Amino acid sequence: MGEILALVEARLRSAFGEPDARAAVTFVGAERIEVLRYVQGDLLRYATLGMSAQPMADPVAVHADPLRGPRAEVVLTVRAGRADTAAVLRPLAVFAASPQVEGVVLAPGNALDVGAPLWPGAPFTSVLVAEPGGLVDDLPLPEPSDPVRFFPLLPMTPNEAAFKRARGADALRELWLSHGTDLRDPLRGGVPLTPA
Repeated sequence: MGEILALVEARLRSAFGEPDARAAVTFVGAERIEVLRYVQGDLLRYATLGMSAQPMADPVAVHADPLRGPRAEVVLTVRAGRADTAAVLRPLAVFAASPQVEGVVLAPGNALDVGAPLWPGAPFTSVLVAEPGGLVDDLPLPEPSDPVRFFPLLPMTPNEAAFKRARGADALRELWLSHGTDLRDPLRGGVPLTPA
């Protein structure tokens, strides 16, 4: 486990540089999750470290395979200086612990919700899991282990989350695109729920 996390941290460092802050969160029944913060120009990137220590298992499987199965970490990007987003560390750790605690298997199009603002004053309580590979390349592991994938998280307002549940993740992404939505703006309002 420690070897995998060392490789994951090295992959994050190669993508984002040295972290300028880190915090650890532990939940009952789950391994410790760290959240690392990176500053890249006017962007803050928050990445989890620890979620990939174990493969995500199908919650209905009788036995979890300790080697095979998808592995992941999550990354949230916001514009720096527009809001105090430091409190997002705990929600990110909750998302990262969800495979161990709730049996969630992360995949693009999933929604994750903490039921409270992601940081004080945030208009978002949930995130949409986006396609991996754009920010951080997959990290291959020795056979038979699956690679570690790094999933970007896109904050959603409650109305956007309801739209996603009704119409699907692709429809929400198209809506964001049609309105030129800045998904990194920590203060953005909800997108109008009709195409531009």
